[in-house]
Amino acid sequence: MASDVTGDGGALVPGEPPAAPPAPLPETAAPERPAADASRTHALQMPHRGRFVAVYAILALALCAGTASVVVFASRSINPAPAWSEWRPSGGGLGAARQIADHVSPDYRLPNGAQLVDVIAKAPSVSPGKQTVPIHYLAIRGANGKVSGDQVFSVSSSNSVMYSLCGLGSNCSIATGTPSIARGRLVRREILELALYTFKYVGGIDNVIAFMPPKPGATPQYVVYLRKSDLQQELKTPLADTLRSSTPLPNTIPAHEVQLVDATTDPRVFSFGLAQVQTGDWALVLAPLPAS
Repeated sequence: MASDVTGDGGALVPGEPPAAPPAPLPETAAPERPAADASRTHALQMPHRGRFVAVYAILALALCAGTASVVVFASRSINPAPAWSEWRPSGGGLGAARQIADHVSPDYRLPNGAQLVDVIAKAPSVSPGKQTVPIHYLAIRGANGKVSGDQVFSVSSSNSVMYSLCGLGSNCSIATGTPSIARGRLVRREILELALYTFKYVGGIDNVIAFMPPKPGATPQYVVYLRKSDLQQELKTPLADTLRSSTPLPNTIPAHEVQLVDATTDPRVFSFGLAQVQTGDWALVLAPLPAS
């Protein structure tokens, strides 16, 4: 029994030592990217860089333009362009024309201190009888009354203002003093000033029709007709450079103003009459004065 237990067939054989663990594989470096791939990446990045540069350039230009605009605006705010006149009417239309008449007329005086004329502003109209009717046409006769030279213009309250200069004497003549060339020139200076304010500040007005006061004992017969196009240069120049702020008396008009008043108003003084056309509308007919 014992032999059965201890014999060769049952003896214990010492085992082989356990195998050593396998050696770790050596680390391998990451494969380098081929040069072709690197150049392609650089090429892909270049357009984006160009876009950024272009965007920055545009922003810089916009900033410079904005800065320049601010500088120009600030400069204009600090040194604004001179105003055409120290006074101007409020609103527009016939209301503004009446303000102009009220502003201008008190400054024109006779040597005795009396006001030269009163000025009435109204839409183009006439009173052939007791009724006042609107004027729809203005006809200018040709030189020496030649029909072939006539010109006809449509007038209305939207494009024309009529001023009546009344001296408060008979038939609106100047009530005091003696008629003279100098006094007549002062009346025309006032008409010129009325027209300049009107063309400058009353929108849409292209025509000013101003009735002059007659000599005492006579009826009104002369009108000054001015168009906006006649005074383009004066409308671009400050009023104080055209007519000095202090209104002169008849015999104290400065020489340069004498030349200006005569040049702008003398060729535009007409004798006037009325005519009713076939449609029933009224026309103001203007005839040039003789050359003398």
